Amino acid sequence: MSFPLVSHRRRRCLQGLAGAAVLASTGGCSPERAAPSSAAAIDVTGAEYGRDFRLQDPGGAWRTLADYRGRAVMVFFGFTQCPDVCPTALFKAAETLQILGAEAARVQVLFISLDPERDTPQILQAFAETFHPGVVALRGDAERTRLTAEHFKVFYRKVPLNGSYTIDHTALVYLYDPAGRLRRALRTSLTAEQQATEVRALLQGA
Repeated sequence: MSFPLVSHRRRRCLQGLAGAAVLASTGGCSPERAAPSSAAAIDVTGAEYGRDFRLQDPGGAWRTLADYRGRAVMVFFGFTQCPDVCPTALFKAAETLQILGAEAARVQVLFISLDPERDTPQILQAFAETFHPGVVALRGDAERTRLTAEHFKVFYRKVPLNGSYTIDHTALVYLYDPAGRLRRALRTSLTAEQQATEVRALLQGA
């Protein structure tokens, strides 16, 4: 099993990550270490990680997975100044909701910030609403962000860039069934149609 790591210094580079755990890398991705992209969803049913979170929405309310019980939940970790993968993932999620039609009412898309230093509640709300009014952005302070990412096996790190920084991070959409169980890890290479197929299967009890 390999999970993709996005390096925004080399935008479409994917790094293989051993097992279900994310291994901290010390350098940027290189072609010889890049994992081939795959259209397959990763079955993570029964995983010991990604079981819950406690983060705040832009209005300051604390949210956990229990708040979305009864819906399939799509969770993506990223940051609002991400140049490519994060907006693409959310745009694709919005397309997925459109494809699902009436079934989209039973789906919740969550965007969890890995950059609490810059992603204020106001910025996060505006960013999420750019893609779809139903997307909910969540954040914590630096320590809560670190612990949440660790629990979800999401690797991230700041990378200096032109007097500021960007963030290299794991790029996956975690998909939960309506009972709140983590079932799939969707690679960003999946199309919106393929994502919709995975979501619909969980809504139908697969």
